[in-house]
Amino acid sequence: MVDKIPLVSPQAPRAIGPYSSALRAGTWIFVSGLIGLDPANGELVSPDFKPQAERALRNLEALCEEAGGMDRVVKVTVFLTDLGDYQALNELFVRFWQAPYPARSVVQVVALPRGARIEVEAIVAGG
Repeated sequence: MVDKIPLVSPQAPRAIGPYSSALRAGTWIFVSGLIGLDPANGELVSPDFKPQAERALRNLEALCEEAGGMDRVVKVTVFLTDLGDYQALNELFVRFWQAPYPARSVVQVVALPRGARIEVEAIVAGG
């Protein structure tokens, strides 16, 4: 059996359901889908894509700091409600990562929790 250890950060919002925001399993860390929630009040930071996307990535960054940093992210899955935001997403990614960039999938979905426009999940190589 694999030990499962939840990871939390005061700089990232708590899970909004019966799941862990991030979970260490062996040497790997699995980060659940994160939306642009402000950790201070649990509300979306804005109705606009860019502030939501930046906050979602900052929430990911906060959880990754508990695991050694964003450079350990090996796979990111991004859910967008509008693929028209793809270029803006790319512009943000280069602010959070350097080459070699993590592997990534981007999928358009009909809706996300709390009316969010973006959700980001990740797989992180532990240490």
